[in-house]
Amino acid sequence: MSEQKTVTPTPDALAQAASAAAKGKGLPPVHLWNPPFCGDIDMRIARDGTWFYEGTPIGRPALVKLFANILKLEGGKYFLVTPVEKVGITVDDAPFVAVDFRVEGAGRGQELVFTTNLGDEARAGTLHPIRVERDAATGEPAPYVMIRAGLEALIDRKSFYRLVELGTHAPHDDDSWFGLWSGGVFFPVIPSRDLG
Repeated sequence: MSEQKTVTPTPDALAQAASAAAKGKGLPPVHLWNPPFCGDIDMRIARDGTWFYEGTPIGRPALVKLFANILKLEGGKYFLVTPVEKVGITVDDAPFVAVDFRVEGAGRGQELVFTTNLGDEARAGTLHPIRVERDAATGEPAPYVMIRAGLEALIDRKSFYRLVELGTHAPHDDDSWFGLWSGGVFFPVIPSRDLG
């Protein structure tokens, strides 16, 4: 009986496997893939959305998009997944950055459609909620929108300032909150009483 040889996946091998698996339209069905874990790879997504391999930025946008299409969140950890292998990567904050949005409609009926740094779109609502974390020490907000399958985008500062201009006060958790409407859902940002 021969010993199984351990293979360390390379970005090129992952890209080839992802490309082969992504035939057709739409995203690859990573939610259906459960290959064996092959270990961690020295790949990192910085808070600003830049992807790094072995400390060097990945300069090919098509390659970054391909990797983003096979990104999966499991048990609070991020993995690149193909039908035959799964490798862990590091994500500093969120795997995407929402760099812009457009508004369709107005008031409670408005819809906020976010665009990420990789060109993905998400229409905020029940399936794509907005949430805001506040730093306990500084009160600084960190806003996020769900893009897909547990993968969020950090909403960039300029977009968040534009969102604040669309905000309104509404009841939430038996209190008044300042927040945003999208897709018929109210997303609380901050209690009204905490606004100076």
